[in-house]
Amino acid sequence: MERVTKMVSERPVVIFSKSSCCMSHSIKTLFCDFGVNPAVYELDEIPRGRDIEQALSRQLGCSPSVPTVFIGGELVGGANQVMSLHLNRSLIPMLKKAGALWL
Repeated sequence: MERVTKMVSERPVVIFSKSSCCMSHSIKTLFCDFGVNPAVYELDEIPRGRDIEQALSRQLGCSPSVPTVFIGGELVGGANQVMSLHLNRSLIPMLKKAGALWL
């Protein structure tokens, strides 16, 4: 869990993903379309990715474990939570506040 905390503190937007997950791809595309440059960690491609996935699932209660999005060091959640924020127009202000978006 300490490793996850360090990873999410290094960038305004962090996405834990799997390269084969279509929902992860959709969320990454959404952020990139906004002009945000998130730190993306593909859990199926990085060392100890399985350990990170277990920490997200067990200690933070993320289900499913990917995609998991952090903005400004705070857990936002998965695809459903991100899309809900986007639809109620809360996502862009959150990104601006975190310093991930300047427009």
